[in-house]
Amino acid sequence: MTTRLPGLTDDDGARLRDALAAAGYTVDGVRDLLGPRASAALDRNETTPGRLAVAGRDDALALLTRLWSLQEPVEWPAIERVLPIEALVTGGLLTADYDDDAVRAVVDIRPYADDTGDWWVVADLTPGMDGHRAPIASDHVLGLNAASSTLAQLTVRRPAGRALDLGTGCGVQSLHLARHCEHIVATDVNPRALALASLTARLNGLGDTVELRAGSLFAPVAGETFDIVATNPPFVVSPGGSHVYRDGGLPGDEISRRVVADGAAHLADGGLLQSLANWMHVRGQDWQDRLASWIEGTGCDAWVIQREVEDPAEYVELWLRDSGEIGGPGYAQRYAGWLRWFDENAVEGIGFGWIALHRSGAADPSVRIEDWPHAVEQPLGDHVAGWFDRVSALRIDDEALLGARLTMAGDLVQEQVGRPGEEDPEHLILRQRRGLLRAVTAGTAEAGFVGACDATLPVGAIVDALATVLQADAAELRADLLPRVRTLVQDGFLEFAAAQ
Repeated sequence: MTTRLPGLTDDDGARLRDALAAAGYTVDGVRDLLGPRASAALDRNETTPGRLAVAGRDDALALLTRLWSLQEPVEWPAIERVLPIEALVTGGLLTADYDDDAVRAVVDIRPYADDTGDWWVVADLTPGMDGHRAPIASDHVLGLNAASSTLAQLTVRRPAGRALDLGTGCGVQSLHLARHCEHIVATDVNPRALALASLTARLNGLGDTVELRAGSLFAPVAGETFDIVATNPPFVVSPGGSHVYRDGGLPGDEISRRVVADGAAHLADGGLLQSLANWMHVRGQDWQDRLASWIEGTGCDAWVIQREVEDPAEYVELWLRDSGEIGGPGYAQRYAGWLRWFDENAVEGIGFGWIALHRSGAADPSVRIEDWPHAVEQPLGDHVAGWFDRVSALRIDDEALLGARLTMAGDLVQEQVGRPGEEDPEHLILRQRRGLLRAVTAGTAEAGFVGACDATLPVGAIVDALATVLQADAAELRADLLPRVRTLVQDGFLEFAAAQ
């Protein structure tokens, strides 16, 4: 267990920030320096092409890239021209070997960016560089990774007052939340994570915006509500583990359940909770029913998407590999114990996915739990927001829906499937080119209805016109089409026209 927590005074943090900016230590700056081959290799945790790309260079950007991105020692006299070395060594961010005048990174400072601008993220050094695997410290703080990127792209980016970054880790979600939220409370049970998240916030000038609190789950915010809760909790399904960044200390999928059940109580009116999660597929139980029981009683609309399901043995291997335990002492024993626990608890698979809750105030909340292992187009934040907006807008009776005017979504296309030369297609397919990239097979009446939705006529008038063309009974066609129209609106194929 690491006992020393890195830290800098405000003045030294400002000096470091100025040095990073002056060197052009940004995502684009590093990628331009390394070139496409070395940049792609670094994304795979391989540094050899990068070392070759910067060999012989001692300019500021090359030195910072070597020190942090490539995790190699740099010469004290050279790096002293660029960074406030004494302050960084004293603060525990760097270590110095005075015998060979070498400076090494203790923590990682990595450039990061979104469409608006650049940031720096402070985390522990990336494990597994160049194929070297070693056990990861129990208080290890993950840096930028696929899960944090997924959550960032899922989170709704609407202006808000208060946000909660639950289990902040290195603080990356707080950076994104600060773009559109006035105040962020960032919590973590790991003191090392709070120290590094503090550095991340202050390096990016957010020391007054991000408030850090220590504690497990929602204990640090008891009695408080938020407009947005974003969390990538320690959701790994296990008998219990010691790695704080991934193991919540509770058996099975209890952490994911508590995030949902307890998190709902911390949502202000109109608030959104968005979480990554894992859940168990238990023999004899429908996984959707299990998750529905988590949501029942929250009073929230909910949208749950399962992205994949993994075999228990593959799941254990994944996380033992992640923590660097494969091939180490106790590996086989740890593997066997974990797998026995799955068998004893009738776990047949583990689902990976996304959970979103919306406190809409509806008396009869809408809950949708679905399996969607197909390709999607990130970012999905706007799509998530739109789904909840449409769910709320659809809380009207059939008469009101018949009087509404709809339009086709801008990303919608229609495809015809059939043999070449035939007059009538075998299938008509409506396909989205954004968001979840859904595709549905449509009948003649349904396709005709969607094609006529240009906000000119109300739904009832379109259905009546179709009934005439198809020589169908108008009442029967309404009864048949309206449930399908609701689904097409909810899924974003159709939208309510703006009021004139």
